[in-house]
Amino acid sequence: MTDQHRPLKNAFGRFATGIAIAACKKEAGDFAAITINSFTSVSLDPPMVLWCVEKRASTYPDFMAADSYSVSILCSEQQAFSERFARFSPKPLDPQEVEIWETGAPLLKQRLAGFDCKIAKRHEAGDHVIMVGEIIRFDSVDQSPLVYFASNYFAGLDDT
Repeated sequence: MTDQHRPLKNAFGRFATGIAIAACKKEAGDFAAITINSFTSVSLDPPMVLWCVEKRASTYPDFMAADSYSVSILCSEQQAFSERFARFSPKPLDPQEVEIWETGAPLLKQRLAGFDCKIAKRHEAGDHVIMVGEIIRFDSVDQSPLVYFASNYFAGLDDT
């Protein structure tokens, strides 16, 4: 079976992106997480970001039920996290892998940047929902990013 969307996916893949993990606390108390590259800043005042979740994603119901989410931007050494949460129904986040801030959404302990967000709006858009969040707290460190381009990973930027 051929993927009728492959040419469009290939064209989208020509835009290099960072990789992040979006996560939320599930109603049952454990955590849901998904690999994303649709992350972007929206506003400085108030501080807001967005990302998009596919309606067929195994975590979709969890994010629709949540009132907050986190985004952990991955550094160059974290390709395994990206691959893990890109799968349908991945092994859940372990409490040892995360820290919890104000909203209760889990952030990876190791990350390039982290955003703890209260969901401000959800917008239906084709086969995805755009998740707009107001940033409650954030941090960042100086490290190399994990970059994705043309369906391949690249380990960061060399500053030398």
